[in-house]
Amino acid sequence: NMYYSDRQIFAHRGMSGIAPENTLCAFRKCADYSVQWFELDVDVISDGTVIVCHDSTLDRTTNRTGSYYELSFRDLENIDAGFWFSDNYIGEKLPTLAQVIDLMNELDLNANIEIKGCEAGKDYVNKLLNGIHEQINRLNSERKIIVSSFNHLILSEFKRKMPEIPVACLWDKQNFSKDWDTIMQMIGAEYVHLDKELVTKEIIDLVHTKGYKINVWTVNDLSITNQLFNWGADGIFTDNAHLLPYSYLE
Repeated sequence: NMYYSDRQIFAHRGMSGIAPENTLCAFRKCADYSVQWFELDVDVISDGTVIVCHDSTLDRTTNRTGSYYELSFRDLENIDAGFWFSDNYIGEKLPTLAQVIDLMNELDLNANIEIKGCEAGKDYVNKLLNGIHEQINRLNSERKIIVSSFNHLILSEFKRKMPEIPVACLWDKQNFSKDWDTIMQMIGAEYVHLDKELVTKEIIDLVHTKGYKINVWTVNDLSITNQLFNWGADGIFTDNAHLLPYSYLE
């Protein structure tokens, strides 16, 4: 069964409202708040190490600037990905996907792995897909994964490589076009991950009629969360999982 339980809450980039995004501490906090699922972003560096970072540069969330594509695993220990968020997180490292997989196995957490639209070319995409494949194979059998991307070509390659893993097409205003269902069919995708600005009850019903599930991003307002679930949304991504009533997490 490619689908998981009702009303899923995904901690967006981990518990990013209370910890620096896309760090191990942000993922670890999910367990503290009984949040089963988190979302993370992955790309790859020169030696094939899959890293966790949202942007294609280090400028916004680390003490370094510029692209990471030339880096190797050795360089990661000098990158601080926590200090900018608060003094409590000085020294928090830029994580690797391998570390995240270990954490999922340790804490019984599930993850949505978003593959970034790798800007370093096809050879890097191959390294990235091989690395993701290798790490997912290390998960305990009861752990769950969804793999998503805005880059539907990369997503299609991933699904060909690992057909047993459910995948999600990410859509925003720029790329949500009338051929969305054709693209879903071409890839073999199970999930629509849609920008909240585009979501109506009609769209949720349509997605379900076509046989897919729909998760909505990024929803930080409690009343909008309630509205989306009343409309039948299957899940939401939020920076504020720590604020959600416990009834959503049961």
